[in-house]
Amino acid sequence: MTLAKVLDRLEELYGPPKPPHPTDPFELVLHRNAGYPQSDARCNKGFESLKKIGLTPRRILAAADAELAAALRGSGMNPELRARRLKECAALVEAEFEGDLRAALKLPVDQARKVFKKFPTIGDSGADKILLFTRTAPVAAVPSTSVHVLTRLGFAKESPNYAATYKSAQQALHTAFPGSIPAQLRAYLLIEAHGKSLCKSTNPRCPECPVRASCVYFKQVAR
Repeated sequence: MTLAKVLDRLEELYGPPKPPHPTDPFELVLHRNAGYPQSDARCNKGFESLKKIGLTPRRILAAADAELAAALRGSGMNPELRARRLKECAALVEAEFEGDLRAALKLPVDQARKVFKKFPTIGDSGADKILLFTRTAPVAAVPSTSVHVLTRLGFAKESPNYAATYKSAQQALHTAFPGSIPAQLRAYLLIEAHGKSLCKSTNPRCPECPVRASCVYFKQVAR
């Protein structure tokens, strides 16, 4: 089964993906750092709390450290550390982009990726997500928590090195959907949904999976 067919089956199960949110580059940086340990639920909660303060670099810098920490307290551990990280993020945008990180989106893709990786906790997958969610380029981004979905299905090669595994998964998406931002966004969101729901990193619910017949991992564990 092709990757395109797999995604069709997943969409039949989960429904058409909702539009990604947030889509502003600085808000994506804030969202990533708003929860710890990082999960969508914790990051969403912290991000919603930050809205009361403001989601611009200027607002973040103007807020007291204690105010930021209080806003983040309900979204996980180390709120004081995360508050300081938000200040670092805002200061970087003010210093290098005059307060508007959207200017980085005008750079060549490789340069923009390097800019985003300067921010705390943003690695390859986070930088690629920003480029894709902002619709800057048809980047083959892979959800950092769901890379295993593509390795289990046999589209990517698992390696002891996470970066190598990520690159293999990224290449699978690039090969399947070259040059298409909508197709890459759809793939990202469906793979993410599957990794959260059925194809979990531990204790996957394989008997309920609609693509188990084509899954290398299922064929191995079902023996």
